[in-house]
Amino acid sequence: MTAEPAHQTAAAAPSDPTRLRPLREVGAGDAGEVGGKAANLGELVGAGFPVPEGFVVPAAAYLAAMDAAGVREEIAALHEQALRDPEPAGVEERCARMAALIREAGIGSALHSEVSAAYSTLGIEGLGPATVAVRSSAIGEDGAGESFAGVHESFTNIRGHADLVAGIVDCWASAVAPRAVAYRTERGIVGEPAVAVVVQEMVAAQRSGVAFTADPTTGRRDRVVVEAAFGQGEVVVSGAVEPDTYVFSAPDLHLRSIRVGHQTHEIVRGRDGRDLTVTLDGTRAEARVLDDRDAQAVARLALRVQDHYGRPQDVEWAMIARELWLLQTRPITTLTDPAPAPEPDPTTRPETTAAPETTAALETTAAPETAASPDGAEPVGGVVATGLGAAPGRACGRVRVLHEPTDGRRLQVGDVLVAPRTDPDWLPTLRRAAAVVTDQGGVTCHAAIVARELGIPCVVGARTATTELVEGETITVDGTAGEVRRGGRATVVREPAPRAAAPVRSAAPVATGTELHVNLALPETAERVAAMDVDGVGLLRAELALTAALGGRHPRAMLAAGDGDGFVSAMAEAVGRIGAAFAPRPVLYRTTDLRSNEFRGLTGGAEFEQVERNPMIGFRGAYRYLREPEVFALELRMLAQVRERTPNVHLMIPFVRTRWELAAVLDLVDGSPLGAQRGLQRWLTAEVPSVAHWLPEYVGLGIDGVSIGSNDLTQLMLGVDRDSERLADLYDESDPAVLDAITTIIERATLLGVPTSLCGQAPSRTPGFVEFLVRAGISAVSVNPDAVGQARAAIDAAERRLLLEAARRTVERP
Repeated sequence: MTAEPAHQTAAAAPSDPTRLRPLREVGAGDAGEVGGKAANLGELVGAGFPVPEGFVVPAAAYLAAMDAAGVREEIAALHEQALRDPEPAGVEERCARMAALIREAGIGSALHSEVSAAYSTLGIEGLGPATVAVRSSAIGEDGAGESFAGVHESFTNIRGHADLVAGIVDCWASAVAPRAVAYRTERGIVGEPAVAVVVQEMVAAQRSGVAFTADPTTGRRDRVVVEAAFGQGEVVVSGAVEPDTYVFSAPDLHLRSIRVGHQTHEIVRGRDGRDLTVTLDGTRAEARVLDDRDAQAVARLALRVQDHYGRPQDVEWAMIARELWLLQTRPITTLTDPAPAPEPDPTTRPETTAAPETTAALETTAAPETAASPDGAEPVGGVVATGLGAAPGRACGRVRVLHEPTDGRRLQVGDVLVAPRTDPDWLPTLRRAAAVVTDQGGVTCHAAIVARELGIPCVVGARTATTELVEGETITVDGTAGEVRRGGRATVVREPAPRAAAPVRSAAPVATGTELHVNLALPETAERVAAMDVDGVGLLRAELALTAALGGRHPRAMLAAGDGDGFVSAMAEAVGRIGAAFAPRPVLYRTTDLRSNEFRGLTGGAEFEQVERNPMIGFRGAYRYLREPEVFALELRMLAQVRERTPNVHLMIPFVRTRWELAAVLDLVDGSPLGAQRGLQRWLTAEVPSVAHWLPEYVGLGIDGVSIGSNDLTQLMLGVDRDSERLADLYDESDPAVLDAITTIIERATLLGVPTSLCGQAPSRTPGFVEFLVRAGISAVSVNPDAVGQARAAIDAAERRLLLEAARRTVERP
């Protein structure tokens, strides 16, 4: 393995930094002049890898063009102002002005001639102008610290000099777009954006995709993950289709698993030379993109790139017939230290979610026709249902198909609960289940959250599970792979105790400036979770304890029966147990945030709840407290009793939409026994985008802290129902719009002097999200108990990187 890139110093720097340079003349050492993308491509060319011909317009040429037009200083000043502006509207206005200046300036006559000359060298003589890809290559892009993935624009199937010049200018303008400014702000990257542009011959890809030489989700360095789609690769990078996924062991390249995606369309070069979107028919949409041989060839080429650079790589590739081309490579910037890898089981076949017609092709890759059951006693049969893996692990049990919470008594300890969906009223049943499978739901739905906390496997969004799975048959649920298989040995759990994974802990607790909290809902897990290396509870969900205390009744039905005192006592016991376990560490109790459809499912609910077409944005949260103050008063009374024994428990108000609404809710708090207690902290959850606007007013009303609920914030920013499995591909907490909203809330809260936390699911699933939060300046991160170890390590690593970067900047100052 090469410790340093061999081509790093192969080409001497040109005397004129604005001169266009063929890719073969640049290498990794030139990244400061041509950007990371161009430098990596030139490095690959020099090392003999198959890379399309091309040239690069250096960043200095862009700066020279802006100088010649007399706009460079104005653009730099506007960019600096945009980096500091906390108002999105102000940022957008400045970005629009910068882009207009760049387009008015153009590339200038001198650069125009150079581009024309360089472009004429590409393509095949006699066939007219070459068709090219025009791609931005910002300084700092595709490096070990920042990837800039998806931040800047790229353009495919560009043909003709005029369109090429327009593409170069559009790449320059994309570097001052709002999302690019937000990315630089988030990463602490200052200074004017210096943008190079790569121009390459276009590969008319029949198949394309991405290859990772380490598993980006688990961090395992002994895996190569290949994603593949028909046509050009932007459908994979943008998430427009569900690609095939092929997982190989490394370095032997044994095929471990295959997931055949569903692809609705491909993008190809049309007869006019432009991008053409082609709808795939049903057979091709469900077919494998790569056979075993081609998938292995991609994995092998990716490992060669890793060997050259000496670290895991994220590689973009394209294929014409069986000819492979490399289009880009960059370090994988989000890897965490993986857990120890289990020894491979040679008797286990590659797992697949392929359509039935593709299964025969897989059977040639491994001999055994059945997988081992978790206990190794009986074989596990074929896949009978697939969905989203929502809670990891494997478990066997008998199928129990239930449609209503009231059917829960039919489920025995150790059965697998199969249901259309679950809500908090299902909790007593879920506690007895060995695993859970639902037709509906995404990775942040109720079944997923509760299953992760209980430590039982869960598959959601299986669509037809309630009709395809047979009552009483034995199945194996794999919550990691998102699969349900027939067979296995059912294990009856004698004690319905939580079976959460043991926390990953270091020999001694790691001290970090950013606090690490946990999300919690079940009182019976309090003592075990409190023993972990955590600084408190960032989210104590009321709903599960509440439905238990209600005995399955609607709160107003309980009040009508005169059982308010019993409810308060039961809730106080549950919440008090958690408070005592974590004392003196803070516990943020989020008051009830059931939606109307969930309340309606309780006994008597139909009498008190209207049917809402969109309960996700309906009668819930703070507004409900104002319309049903008698129910909210019971919660406040309960919290007052709890705080008499455990004053570390504090109040958090969910789903606040407006200032007047919050003011009225705080009046209710102040008028209750809870409001008179000293030391009470009043937090709110930032789930509704309007929080960013109203935050100064909210703090002025007496809010002591802000906890970002990224689950609801994401669905409201993107307009995506987070419980819909059909929209799972759209629900992305890492979308730039969501990240921008989170950054804005953190920055404004910090300026206002109140702490911030985030209690959504993203940090529990994506270690790289933790680093984003730390860099944004968040006070605390709250994760599920099973993610405590990796989250603490991610916080520590992020803080160390920030300190190192600050130290380097200090040293580099003249």
